[in-house]
Amino acid sequence: MDLSLIPKIKHLDSNQFFLLAGPCAIEGEEMAMRICEKIVEVTDKLQIPFIFKGSFKKANRSRIDSFTGIGDEKALKILQKVGTAFNVPTVTDIHEVSDAAKAATYVDVLQIPAFLVRQTDLVVAAAKTGKVVNLKKGQFMSPSAMKHAVQKVKDSGNHKVWITDRGTMFGYQDMIVDFRGIPEMQQYAPTVLDITHSLQQPNQTSGVTGGKPELIETIAKAGIAVGVDGLFLETHFDPANAKSDGANMLHLEYLEILLTKLVAIRKTINLF
Repeated sequence: MDLSLIPKIKHLDSNQFFLLAGPCAIEGEEMAMRICEKIVEVTDKLQIPFIFKGSFKKANRSRIDSFTGIGDEKALKILQKVGTAFNVPTVTDIHEVSDAAKAATYVDVLQIPAFLVRQTDLVVAAAKTGKVVNLKKGQFMSPSAMKHAVQKVKDSGNHKVWITDRGTMFGYQDMIVDFRGIPEMQQYAPTVLDITHSLQQPNQTSGVTGGKPELIETIAKAGIAVGVDGLFLETHFDPANAKSDGANMLHLEYLEILLTKLVAIRKTINLF
């Protein structure tokens, strides 16, 4: 897929990976603006094509008392405002068919969560909006199975589709990344590596997902070395108090250090 089809995306001539990054959930306007401002500063400096990520709603929480959002329209309008203020494209995930057309009014890329990527009606609804569709590989799916999800999008008349690997279940409470799957999925669509959700530790007895953020750099370096087209990461200026997925987020202050290393690796890979 040609990234130039995405409105407002920059630095396409840099031959770098593209980046989907932002908080897990939109908690408010000020936090979204603050996070995006920092990511834009870093990605402009490093010439990385950037798409701001934020969930307008968190429908797949472990516990009923977990944070799910500040209101759909309110969060979507914040995403739109962030995109306009910083002149960057935006991505959000959708969870039901009615979300597709609603979210497409405000954002540039629609993301199908890993748990829902086999839901045909949802995938088709996203495809029919004409937006780019980012399909997150189910933790329970093989890389080869993702060709069918991609084909659903294409058969709906939309060839703007990506795959994002977010790890595979390893027992009940851990995730692993099988890097053999990256080149396999690239046969079907541009492939992104989700370097923060790949480090989740789900199904904890507390009902709150854990994580191993200390391995973010390790997973990210390996992904670039393997040749992923893009990276996905969640970041926050206060992960410990983030309302969702704080346990596996990258602290915003470490973003530039990480991306600088990854850009250097990509430049080296491009020599061969």
